[in-house]
Amino acid sequence: MSLPRRAMEQMGFSLCCLMCDAPDVAGSERCKICIKSHTRARDRLTSGKARTKAQRLARELTTMLSNPLSHIDDAIHGESMQYYSKIVREHQQDPDNALRRETRSQRLSRKTSLIRQVANQNTWADRPPDEDQIDEMRGILRDGDGRSPLTWDDLFAEIEDMLDD
Repeated sequence: MSLPRRAMEQMGFSLCCLMCDAPDVAGSERCKICIKSHTRARDRLTSGKARTKAQRLARELTTMLSNPLSHIDDAIHGESMQYYSKIVREHQQDPDNALRRETRSQRLSRKTSLIRQVANQNTWADRPPDEDQIDEMRGILRDGDGRSPLTWDDLFAEIEDMLDD
């Protein structure tokens, strides 16, 4: 059994990885072959017009499997999508093997976001700035002009005056 690879997870085929008998080694030749063949199958399934009910159903299920949590409220397939996401989640959170969990999180982790890193350094994230800090920032941002910001009504009036001139 292997933990789901990101490509298989995005295509909605995580269960195939969970059923696989290959060693759990990311980037192995077996994984590459499976991902390639499943990509071809998905492309064939989703290209062109769906002519039969089976093709429409297959497309619908493939879409649901690629993001099962978005479809748990579906009247017909919701229970299956909830079960599917549960078994995938249970395998991803294996409490018996911390090393496997760590390598899985490294393998499935997304690239870090520079914007998110900077935003997380915000000193006011937990506590808003006090009045002195607000006045100081107003002075910096307005070249020493410490006036309070304009209200919408004041701003509209100023714009109307500019347009009248």
